Amino acid sequence: MNQETETKAKAGAAIIPVTLFEQNCTLLWCEATKKAVVIDPGGEVPKILEAIRQTKVTVEKIWLTHGHIDHVGGAAELRDALQVPIEGPHIDDKFLLDNVVSSGARFGMTGVRDFAPDRWLNEGDHVSIGELSFDILHCPGHSPGSVVFYNEEMRFAHVGDVLFSGSVGRSDIPGGNHATLIKSIVDKLLPLGDDVGFICGHGPGSSIGQERMTNPFLTGAM
Repeated sequence: MNQETETKAKAGAAIIPVTLFEQNCTLLWCEATKKAVVIDPGGEVPKILEAIRQTKVTVEKIWLTHGHIDHVGGAAELRDALQVPIEGPHIDDKFLLDNVVSSGARFGMTGVRDFAPDRWLNEGDHVSIGELSFDILHCPGHSPGSVVFYNEEMRFAHVGDVLFSGSVGRSDIPGGNHATLIKSIVDKLLPLGDDVGFICGHGPGSSIGQERMTNPFLTGAM
């Protein structure tokens, strides 16, 4: 393909499965600047640092979709290692970030720390990395402070544990509410458009259209 017809991707991404939860820690970068963000460093920080080294990008931020231990267990350690700010989640997940150590203890996770982000995120806020800008959607239900990162230009979202391929986030945990979760998906995510693809917190990604048509929690089969 010659240079005139090549369409260069605006972003690159690498999924780094971490901990026994197989959580999708995501390294996302701007292709134009090679500036990057780590989304949801749930643990195994040396593994995350090695992925950063291999991709030769410069991480400037850490973003958190929500406060559960499998998504934030490595956040404080990674912030110290990279000397970058943490942005997110919504302040309604403060009770989770205040109890990272006790949450980790229940799952045998040591070396984790309670922490606060450098910036809480609200509905309508914007975050950016390099030339990429993302809108913040507050989507409670899995946790009270869950947020989704959405880039309209690329028709792409990182939805954390709000929505999965063929499923939705758990709501049988402290702060969870199934009706609230479904309302978040119906009111905030489905209107983004069927062509929007997404990375989620566990398992393979999908698209809004695929989930609208086949997800049993959205079609009424569940």
